[in-house]
Amino acid sequence: MAKRGFFDRLPVVHQLRQSVGLQRGMLVAGLVLALVFLLVALLAPWLAPYSYNQLRGPDGLFGSQQPPSPEHLLGTTVGGYDVLSRTIWGAQTALFVVVVAILLSVFIGILLGLISGYVGGWLDRVLVVIADAIYSFPSLLLAIVAAIAVSGGQSGLVPGVLSAAIAITVVFIPQYLRVVRAEVVRVKSEAFVESAKVIGASTWRIMFRHVLRNSTRSLPLIVTLNASEAIATLAALGFLGFGIEPTAAAEWGYDLKESIGDVSAGIWWTAIPPGTAIVLTILGITLIGESLNDLADPRLRARRRAAKTPADAVAASQPVAREFMGEVE
Repeated sequence: MAKRGFFDRLPVVHQLRQSVGLQRGMLVAGLVLALVFLLVALLAPWLAPYSYNQLRGPDGLFGSQQPPSPEHLLGTTVGGYDVLSRTIWGAQTALFVVVVAILLSVFIGILLGLISGYVGGWLDRVLVVIADAIYSFPSLLLAIVAAIAVSGGQSGLVPGVLSAAIAITVVFIPQYLRVVRAEVVRVKSEAFVESAKVIGASTWRIMFRHVLRNSTRSLPLIVTLNASEAIATLAALGFLGFGIEPTAAAEWGYDLKESIGDVSAGIWWTAIPPGTAIVLTILGITLIGESLNDLADPRLRARRRAAKTPADAVAASQPVAREFMGEVE
């Protein structure tokens, strides 16, 4: 059997090689959309024609609600900002919030889930009850309460990113806690864990070296789905007025809220760009998560690759017995 290279062992590359048909199309489409979002966010200072809070050019003020033109390819907003620039800079803000929120929720959720599942007892029951209580709240309502508690609803770029990320983190921690806890409860009874105890390994070494590394297989799937949910939650916070101040950073949800009155007046160019950015970004990340989820579970795979070995070819050519119907295909 040929040894796989480094890139073949990467999760997404391996799943891409494994996928076929519609699954591969969904995964490729999701990767393309996510890559575009990532590149736009990282290259925003060079891609955006203007700054996110710039109101004036060499010829004076941009003007409010100006239609698309060579100077402003997507027009200007009701506040006089360039729509294209705000949309591009909004990708960077979304990326910052998603990265911080995912890192915080993964770290805290995994740590609490590991302790809860391995230690057990009253600590496990208390953590599970708290996680269930948090999880029972509507996620958006909980994020609004957290945003108000952290920053009073609105703040600058760094405090705003942190407050939005913390608000989203509070929603995500129970998910990671429950998933990791369930895996830890299963793994800690395995023979290799008992062997580590017999040879005198410390509790912390067993938890982090033996149990944790075998309890996080499903986390990449949850991370991708939570990333899309984080973008939607951030946009909802901005739309409701609990996000980042418009002069501190560009945010798609806030821009979408400001364009509500424009739509009824026939001014379409202020609402479509931020709305399309939200939809395409969430769609791309969701397609990746759903595709990885399908490929991780053999029961959800609609199609398989063609047989590679002679034995596989012979097996594939044999009739499939339908034991429950008493017949043969």
